[in-house]
Amino acid sequence: MNLKHGLVRTLCAALAVVALGALSLASGASAKLTGEFKKFEQCPYTNPVVIRCLYSVTESGEVVLGSKKVPIVNPQVLQGGFDEEGPEHFSKFYGAKNGVTLSKASQPVPGGLAGIVNCKAISNFFLRVSCELTFENGVTGLNSTLELARPASEIRISEAHLGEEIGVALKMPVKVHLENPFLGSECYVGSSSSPIIWELTSGKTSPPPPNTSIRGTTGELELLEEGSILRLTGAKLVDNAWSAPGATGCGGFLVELILDPIINSASGLPSAAGRNTAILGNTINVATAFGVRTNNEENP
Repeated sequence: MNLKHGLVRTLCAALAVVALGALSLASGASAKLTGEFKKFEQCPYTNPVVIRCLYSVTESGEVVLGSKKVPIVNPQVLQGGFDEEGPEHFSKFYGAKNGVTLSKASQPVPGGLAGIVNCKAISNFFLRVSCELTFENGVTGLNSTLELARPASEIRISEAHLGEEIGVALKMPVKVHLENPFLGSECYVGSSSSPIIWELTSGKTSPPPPNTSIRGTTGELELLEEGSILRLTGAKLVDNAWSAPGATGCGGFLVELILDPIINSASGLPSAAGRNTAILGNTINVATAFGVRTNNEENP
């Protein structure tokens, strides 16, 4: 373990000491959060089992899904809280109070729908005409939106692995919503019954071929609010060993029987492990739940 990684883990432990001090300052009043604590307003910090609050913003990176690469250009927020690490160094996650644990941030797919769908390849006359009309009207933009595929309680976090740049730092079940009027509202890659499972690391990956190993990083450490908040800037979480199912629900009832195979064939889906990649550039903020609660109660 190098000095920086050891320091990150030591400071995570030190946050617990700050939390104990915060306990002695807490009162029963309800007020509002101020300063750097404001970003944690959706953390379930009043839940007695929650000891940390997380506010992590993915600001850059890319997702390679099958044969399609989608750059991350619109920030996406993961927020909530988590409890003590268990024997495997993982903490259980508790979703945001307002239900928006993972914000929806649509990412434009390069080439748009035209890069995936060939209207002339659609044998059904009415569907082919609808496709051509869509293209003629210029509605060819395609967005990809990452969403949670299962409840937030299935997310797992490891501060130890994050700080030491080893193993899985964040495990998350996700699905990808493909958005275009022609595809309808239920065109997804992944679902609650067949999610994409990301096991993101700040360390080095070990994917099956043809992918090769890539490396993440914890980024640069900064302490805020007298040490009550730990911020990691330039953090990078990566995983290129995951598999992805085929797209389903594209075009709606019955139409999906025709469109799904076209989308999948053009996108290289389903895609086996070793053929997909997630690289997430993040700013990660972690605070003690008691520190957040104390700030709330000290500011009427």
